[in-house]
Amino acid sequence: PDVAGGPSNQQGCLNAKVGQPAGAGTLKRELSCNVYRVDPSGRIDMVISEEALGAIPNGITFSPDYKRLYVVNRGLVSVLDVVGPAHQVSKPRQFADFVVDGITCRTDGVRTDVFGNLWASSNAGTNVGYSGVTVWNPEGKLIGRIRLPEVCANVAFGGPKRNRLFMAAGQSLYAVYTNTQGASPG
Repeated sequence: PDVAGGPSNQQGCLNAKVGQPAGAGTLKRELSCNVYRVDPSGRIDMVISEEALGAIPNGITFSPDYKRLYVVNRGLVSVLDVVGPAHQVSKPRQFADFVVDGITCRTDGVRTDVFGNLWASSNAGTNVGYSGVTVWNPEGKLIGRIRLPEVCANVAFGGPKRNRLFMAAGQSLYAVYTNTQGASPG
């Protein structure tokens, strides 16, 4: 975290010295929180800025064909089209509203499956039965849910067949086999 008043610590509630060696001094964030691309030659290009997203980007994933980039910011997901040989991206637009039965289910971690569906961790706060994982089709329509007894922060597909969904929750790690596979390079 930044020092009090910095971009990621505007209210000054976070202690930037926690976990640092004694005498570390005042710590500041060196770079803004943008999304970058590293091409095969090693060149690094900024793809989208923190300002363009309107918030600090957090979770990130691609569609299986790499034509869409999903970026989590402020608990919602922006989708950007990846275009051209230089892999430029379109302006971000909201992917879905992440509202289930009138309850807002903010997300942090996201992954896509081989069909292009977006699997998103779900934090519905004190609304029991709405935290866990929500599953959205490529058009942004809710198609499934996994309910957990606590807030879920991150998700990842794993296992030898990439068909096991791991869910990192507030105090627990959950796993379930799915009827799909997580999208993966290669």
